[in-house]
Amino acid sequence: MTSAAPIGTERAPVPDPVDWALASRVARRVAGRDPLGDSYLAGSLRSDFDEVTRHAEELVSAYTGLHAPGRATATVLDRSGWVDVNVASMRRLLAPLTDRVGERMARSPIAPVGRSIAATELGVLLGFFSQRVIGQYDLLVPEEGDSQGDAVYYVGPNVLGLEKRFAFRPRDFRLWVAIHEVTHRAQFCGIPWMHDYFLELVGSAMGMVDTDPRAIVRSLMRAVGELREGRNPLDEGGLVALLADDEHRDVLGRIQALMSVLEGHGNRVMNELGRVHVAGQERMARVLRARRETAGVTGALYRILGLDAKMRQYEVGERFIESVEEQAGPRAIDAAWRGPEWLPHLDELSDPSAWLARVERGEPVPAI
Repeated sequence: MTSAAPIGTERAPVPDPVDWALASRVARRVAGRDPLGDSYLAGSLRSDFDEVTRHAEELVSAYTGLHAPGRATATVLDRSGWVDVNVASMRRLLAPLTDRVGERMARSPIAPVGRSIAATELGVLLGFFSQRVIGQYDLLVPEEGDSQGDAVYYVGPNVLGLEKRFAFRPRDFRLWVAIHEVTHRAQFCGIPWMHDYFLELVGSAMGMVDTDPRAIVRSLMRAVGELREGRNPLDEGGLVALLADDEHRDVLGRIQALMSVLEGHGNRVMNELGRVHVAGQERMARVLRARRETAGVTGALYRILGLDAKMRQYEVGERFIESVEEQAGPRAIDAAWRGPEWLPHLDELSDPSAWLARVERGEPVPAI
């Protein structure tokens, strides 16, 4: 039986531990504006990305055998628009954690200050990444009535900036970026269990975080401090790793291994298809390998949460996929899509032969 509040009284609303409106304002300010976004060059972006996204989906489906239902929604955003959709996505994803933190903050006299500090530091991080993201697949379950669900986002000013700086042919560069993002959509929509399993892992990670508001604020402040000193505070596992303790390494390891495989697969498909269908792909790959501009699955949101962990995992994942294909054929990675128990774990990423041998022996690893 649950207890009720005394007649004539109402429970005070649980405060949100992050002032999301403030986070959005700070992120927009840090993001700034790119004059290319207002130029005549921006006019071709929407129609081009509509077309290249459809073309990319056809290429990816034929190459991977993964068939996502329906069509992706190609959406071109400016940096402020990217901030808005990522704040909304982050708020939905973090709800289980922020609800727990909010319960503690309701009893804290410093709650208003903590909300503002957390929002400011989070806004700085989002603003920083908004300057660098090119494309992003948003896999989060949309709120009811949200027409932007299952969207592939392209950040117009950043696309135009790279095209101008490196003299990329716009049509080819845009197709190349689209191939990467719709590959992620194919992974999450074309593999029946992947979407729910991923969110289950994320939920487990969120449940491990220390809900002391002071710990969260300290972690955000430390992350921004490192960013200002030229170090990426998220390369070692993001805020989840900063806030979780040693006993949570297993779940974080599963997330990191999964993201390495998905990113490696995405990059491999992007580059293999690019060699055939994209003029100048090799130079594009060299430029973005140095910058690591491609955002991955929901981009900065998941870097902030530590769900694609170290940047080197892009290379680890791609080397794993490449080795698997060289040893067992171009579709050997399909064995990983049978179910979570067939995914490679962290140790196997550096030893693809061991994963192939385990698959050949029919030895699944229990999933969470």
